[in-house]
Amino acid sequence: MRPKSLFSAALFSLLMTFAIGSAQAAVTGKALFEGAAPAAEKIKVDADPKCKMMHPAGLEASSVIVNSNGTLKNVFVYVKEGAQGKFETPKESVVFDQVGCEYKPKVFGIQVNQTLEILNSDDTLHNVHSLPTQSQGFNLGMPIKGMKLKKSFSKPEVMVKIKCEVHPWMAAYAGVLDHPFYSVTDDEGKFEIKNLPPGNYVLEAWHEKYGAQTQNMTVAEGEQETSFTFKP
Repeated sequence: MRPKSLFSAALFSLLMTFAIGSAQAAVTGKALFEGAAPAAEKIKVDADPKCKMMHPAGLEASSVIVNSNGTLKNVFVYVKEGAQGKFETPKESVVFDQVGCEYKPKVFGIQVNQTLEILNSDDTLHNVHSLPTQSQGFNLGMPIKGMKLKKSFSKPEVMVKIKCEVHPWMAAYAGVLDHPFYSVTDDEGKFEIKNLPPGNYVLEAWHEKYGAQTQNMTVAEGEQETSFTFKP
């Protein structure tokens, strides 16, 4: 082969490698709810005068939130199998707040070793007790409004429960992953997993009360849609 031909072949190979490596896809969809939405459960918060002041009529349980369009909020959707390679730990923190005597967000994703910035925005004593089985847990008292603490998880785990020893109705869940391919459904039941390389994946959708379900998916370049359906 002539030198010019060798150069052209090498250049073509390099361009193809770059094109394949840079190809990205997005998976979007919804978590659908089938059947009648359960009645909202009322929670009394009288034990803490500060919580009672903020919620005179009590709180509504947040374990099941069916949106007005028949979808579920707070479903954690992620790539369970198929993510290849090592991924850089994000420099930005995930903010986890205690506000209105509730944890916010209720469900969230975080990568291994990414900083979890824990806030207390209430003028009352709160507690953050994580219950991982793969990482070292923590149990933090946060008595001061505006207080901030930082923690992280060292191993992947779906899901890690976080609870408050002071206010038993407070609970949240963290999906800890070694990759960035995850999402949580919003007020319209929507999720979006961005920047996926084309390939074959197993997606899982997890809900606090209705459990987990999986589906196989072949992802091509561009945007693709799918959905999960949960039943009571």
